[in-house]
Amino acid sequence: MSGASGDRGNRRRSPAARAALGVLGVLVPVAVGVGTYLFGEQHTPDFNSGLYGEHGITAMDLKARLGSALLCVALIQLCLALWMYGRVPGARPASRPVRLGHRVLGLLALVFSLPIAYHCLMTYGIETTSPRVAIHSFTGCAFYGAFVAKVIVVRSRHLPGWLLPAMGSLLVLGVALLWYTAALWQLGGGAAPGFPST
Repeated sequence: MSGASGDRGNRRRSPAARAALGVLGVLVPVAVGVGTYLFGEQHTPDFNSGLYGEHGITAMDLKARLGSALLCVALIQLCLALWMYGRVPGARPASRPVRLGHRVLGLLALVFSLPIAYHCLMTYGIETTSPRVAIHSFTGCAFYGAFVAKVIVVRSRHLPGWLLPAMGSLLVLGVALLWYTAALWQLGGGAAPGFPST
C-alpha cells in the first residue's frame, strides 16, 4: 500500500501538466482579485449596511478597531514565519506547534478579515474619490487574490523556495496598507500621515 501511494506521489507531471498548473496558479488569484473589483464596481453601495449591529460612524470605528487587531495578527504571523525560517537570532528552531500555530492563525486571520471586507464592499463598493480610498480599494481587491496565490504556493512543490516567504510578506504588507489607509485614518480623526484630513 505504501509503495503504491509513494509511486503515485513521486510520479512526475508532464511539462504540459506543469504548464497548465502554472497558468491556473496565475489565473485563479487574478480572477479572485478582478472578481472582487468587478463586484465592488457594479454593486450599488448601501450606506446603511451594518457591521455586527453597528451602523454609520460607530461601524467605521468598530471596523478600524477590528482592522487594528487584524494588523496585530498579521505581525504575529510575520514573527512566527521568521522563527520558522530561522531568522530570529538566538531562538531555537521552530517546533511543530509553532508551524501549526502559524497555519491556524493564518486561517483565523482570513476568517477575521471577511466581515471587514464584506462591510467595505457592501457599504462603499470600489471608490476612487481620493488617492487614499483608491489605494484602499485596489489593495483590498488584490489582498484576496494574493491570499489565494499563497495557498497555491503552499500546496505546490514545483515553485522556487523563496516564493512562499515572498507571498507571506506581500500579505502582511497588504494588511498594513489596508490598515494605514482606513483604520489609522479613522482612528486619527479622518487624517493619516501622507493623506490630508477631510
